[in-house]
Amino acid sequence: MGVEIEFAGVEAEDIANEIGRAFGGEIIWNSPFEITIETAELGKFKVELDSKDVKKIGEDSSIDGDPSQAEPSIERAYIETVSSVASSVVPWEVVTPPIEFGRLSDLFPLIDHYRELGAQGTKKQLHYAFGVHLNPELVDLEARTIVNYLKSFFCLYEWIKVTEKTDMTRRITPYINHFGSDYVKKVLHCDYTPTLDQLMRDYMQYNPTRNRSLDLLPLFAHLDQELLLEYIDDDRVNARPTFHYRFPNCDIDNPKWNLDTTIEIWLAVEDFAYDENLQSVCDEYLEKLDSPIPMLGSTWSERVQQRIAITQVVAASAR
Repeated sequence: MGVEIEFAGVEAEDIANEIGRAFGGEIIWNSPFEITIETAELGKFKVELDSKDVKKIGEDSSIDGDPSQAEPSIERAYIETVSSVASSVVPWEVVTPPIEFGRLSDLFPLIDHYRELGAQGTKKQLHYAFGVHLNPELVDLEARTIVNYLKSFFCLYEWIKVTEKTDMTRRITPYINHFGSDYVKKVLHCDYTPTLDQLMRDYMQYNPTRNRSLDLLPLFAHLDQELLLEYIDDDRVNARPTFHYRFPNCDIDNPKWNLDTTIEIWLAVEDFAYDENLQSVCDEYLEKLDSPIPMLGSTWSERVQQRIAITQVVAASAR
């Protein structure tokens, strides 16, 4: 799983240095707004200011390293001003390499160190719609597997919202929009068994955008770039054999927060995708979506929580 963490309040040099201290390796400034850390233990990390336009300014600059170390000049003053203004609006983003699930906890102390340095997350400012993105690799790339993950995610979505406590600022932005009810119902139906080609076409007809809580465009770019380009031409889509789960907050300034809860929520989606009762839960959720009468008694998220508890026991015993 790759992890992307967005936050403000810490200088790029300090962000990169903490990665180097934690995992060893060489820090390489590609531009004033993009840094690569080639770690000895886990592979290549990236630190970048999360703005395409600002990164382009950095790429076009003659300053190819830490601007604070450059000779005093008008260009250095300009780059430093751009960095100061931009970082008050958009976050610095740490992008990890793909990491084995068993080593994801190695990232937890890094989060604590950034907090000690003054890192600010989603809730620190009204306009900080910062998030954590997970890029989990799939077990296989078969259509049935992908559909089952979608079914699982759709059934668990209301529980995820409650558990993740997604910030209102993030929910009112378009970046993590949920899927339309027509598409959700189509996927949940027991008769939905598309080929890989049809699955991709259906998805992109209903969702011609990166802005989804669970973005499948990087996966589809990996599977069939030419087909993707029939529907979507966006150079921000990076091909990789993973989902792009965009929903979680980055609550990094909260001392009780770390990546563990976010990762556990995704693991619940994974476990439920292989639950033998998945389709029966889909059928029940379809009835709820189609019913004009609200559920009586427990909410859907509470009922899902009970189902997850059973699934996790079964999955743990299987492991």
